[in-house]
Amino acid sequence: MSIIIAPSILASDLSQLDDQVRQAEDGGANWIHVDVMDGSFVPNITFGPVVVEAVRRVTDLPIDVHLMIVEPERHLRAFANAGTNHLTVHYETCPHIQRTLQSIREMGMSPGIVINPGTPVNTLSELTHDFDNALIMTVNPGFGGQSFIETMYDKIRRTKALLDHTGSNATIQVDGGISSETVKGCYEAGATNFIAGSSIFKHKDGIAAGIHALRDALAGNDH
Repeated sequence: MSIIIAPSILASDLSQLDDQVRQAEDGGANWIHVDVMDGSFVPNITFGPVVVEAVRRVTDLPIDVHLMIVEPERHLRAFANAGTNHLTVHYETCPHIQRTLQSIREMGMSPGIVINPGTPVNTLSELTHDFDNALIMTVNPGFGGQSFIETMYDKIRRTKALLDHTGSNATIQVDGGISSETVKGCYEAGATNFIAGSSIFKHKDGIAAGIHALRDALAGNDH
């Protein structure tokens, strides 16, 4: 299965967002990741549909939006209209999660579901054919630059086992502390889609070098 590297613009220099996105694309990024935080579900406040529109104007790469917000169902259409390709919502914020995932698909986007580090894998068991991507948070959401939680390797393995058991074609995405030190362990556990912020945009040798470092750590795998 193809490996996806999705640089998160949360860690970029927003005063040069267009250039940073172009550098990521030229450096081999597969998707561009946008973290949307509301200051309610998570402590931080970040981006909205206007930023997605700005990213859409400078790249043809798929845009992957992660909604860390309460009542995400109220905002699906706005993100669809802004140019989102992949839209991911938290299990923890959606009382009618199956309907929300269905709505995302009906609006022409690929639906994803996120679970926090403390949310059990089996919460996904009734939904494995309703989403295309399962995002396992490997830090507690809300801020960039956090350290990877080591117990999440096993959680990724258990998620992969659940998807295989139910015959789901969904992929596994990981977000939080993804670097050249953690990415291979995540891949070996079953993840193929890697969101990385600081390790790409703050790499000492530049954005392309950050992407290449992740790919080098995965050398020998299908990427």
